[in-house]
Amino acid sequence: MKITANIITLNEEKNIEAVIKSVQEVCDEVLVVDSLSIDRTCEIAESLGAKVIKQEYLGDGPQKAFGEPLAKYDWVLSIDADERLDLNAIEEIKKLDLDNTQYDGFSFARKTYVGDNFIKLWYPDRVTRLYNRNKCGYSKLKGHAKVEAKNICDLKADMLHYSYEDYVQMIRTTEKFIKRGAQISYDAGKRANSLDPFVHGVGALFKALVLKGGAFHGIHGWNVAVISAFSSYMKYALMLEMQKNDK
Repeated sequence: MKITANIITLNEEKNIEAVIKSVQEVCDEVLVVDSLSIDRTCEIAESLGAKVIKQEYLGDGPQKAFGEPLAKYDWVLSIDADERLDLNAIEEIKKLDLDNTQYDGFSFARKTYVGDNFIKLWYPDRVTRLYNRNKCGYSKLKGHAKVEAKNICDLKADMLHYSYEDYVQMIRTTEKFIKRGAQISYDAGKRANSLDPFVHGVGALFKALVLKGGAFHGIHGWNVAVISAFSSYMKYALMLEMQKNDK
């Protein structure tokens, strides 16, 4: 069975070549759904043989779902521009008999990096990325969406996630996620009380440092734990502000 890689992009000229070459090890078609980039993303992608479709950004889930019916093949490998297939993932995919498999999709353990630093706290962070579009697909959630499937096989394989160049970029990106997360929750009818920022902030810190062992992962474990706690705290703080302004 052949596979189509589905990559969503926006100004990813630094990443697009590496991710395309990564998936070309196992995919027979590369589809790039580009959110109107103004850099060389599309030019580079097309030079490497990818099919580029331009679509204004619809949100994470809807954008990935947009590419599914445009894929040439039924098996789709969804991967972001800042991700790569590890060698063990390439080997595992090549072993699969997708024509006769009982599974609707396959998940990978994701290894996330801040710069060159592997963040153990977030591992394995399983994500379903290889799936049969006739049996399942991405949800239409605008936030960080996922493939909605029940019959999933967890592969002993890693997807590398070069999420942030450094902690400065991580903090700036976190600010965007805080605002978006607060707005999505508020629009969905969820409401916060005065204790929620504290409860969720402290809860996130405890989970990261104690339950997940981040306290023993050195400075990077502490960095990520504190940023995660800040994110949780501020999400609910912003929701309280929204509620106040609506009165």
